[in-house]
Amino acid sequence: MRVNGKPYRTIWVNSDDEKIIQVIDQRYLPHKFVIEDLSSLSGAVTAIKDMHVRGAGLIGATAAYGMYLAAMEAPEDGSFDNFMEKAGERLKSSRPTAVNLSWAVDRQLTAIEDGTSAGDKILIALKSAGEIADMDAENCRRIGEHGFEIISEISRRKNGKTVNILTHCNAGWLAFVDFGTATAPIYAAFDKGIDLHVWVDETRPRNQGASLTAWELENQGVPYTIISDNAGGHLMQHGMVDMVLVGSDRTTVTGDVANKTGTYLKALAALDNRVPFYVALPSSTFDWELEDGINGIPIEERGADEVRYIEGLCEGEIKRVLLTPENSRAANYAFDVTPARLVTRLITEKGICRPDRKSILEMFPENKR
Repeated sequence: MRVNGKPYRTIWVNSDDEKIIQVIDQRYLPHKFVIEDLSSLSGAVTAIKDMHVRGAGLIGATAAYGMYLAAMEAPEDGSFDNFMEKAGERLKSSRPTAVNLSWAVDRQLTAIEDGTSAGDKILIALKSAGEIADMDAENCRRIGEHGFEIISEISRRKNGKTVNILTHCNAGWLAFVDFGTATAPIYAAFDKGIDLHVWVDETRPRNQGASLTAWELENQGVPYTIISDNAGGHLMQHGMVDMVLVGSDRTTVTGDVANKTGTYLKALAALDNRVPFYVALPSSTFDWELEDGINGIPIEERGADEVRYIEGLCEGEIKRVLLTPENSRAANYAFDVTPARLVTRLITEKGICRPDRKSILEMFPENKR
């Protein structure tokens, strides 16, 4: 996608030094565009854990490249594979909810088994990481194609009048390698001339909607309006939302969806107001072993200061401001689970399906047990 008119992905190999992986450091957006160099396993773990990068697909791609960086650090003797196993565990523990992370690590561990030497394994890890990143971008592009049909149909029903889409958090290209999931259908529809407008939830406490989704849409020229998280229900009650379109960090084989906290409340409001609620996700976001999302998906609890403080631009500098009484306790549950019964359809790279085991496995029969 574009930044000031120039195409970017969220992660890439430095063209001058393939031992360096470069990422967009999202902590500074939308006020500063910063590119960070990752040159070690520890650097990749920190980038994921402290949210220099975030979003299911990008976490997975960063973990894949993190395994490549780990391979360059691994001893060349018989302990190489053991080192890589431990590196994979470090990466997996950096953020527990998004399943793409463990999927990418396991794929890398399987790939390097084909290497006969440390040098071979390093080259395989680099090639495999690139394939994971390319697949993530291609899957998101295809999600955009399938989701476009839904937006196009709404536009036809409205005789070409503006299609109003509500989204939550950032499931855009910043959350993946390119295109995004929830944003991919929006970009596809906008590029094909459909009149649309996006309601952007601010998404407290880290404000990924207000800072990241809005920044993305601004760069792509898509009309949008930022709203407070609690305004979505009001908009739905008054017919100002035609569809809700969100992403996922982990979806069970039965269709339960874990996404940024607050998604569940949007789904409840959508049901009450008969607004269709769609979830866009690549197959790497499915947890094929899990059936009960509410009791089975681990919900990350992040630091209280993300709730107590807020960051923003003040007199040309990014500053941190305390919102609460100084000694207030705060709980910070980063995700919630939307039960499958509240989801209208899932939009995947293979097409659109109902959020139930039968439909999901018919679309992805290779994952039947």
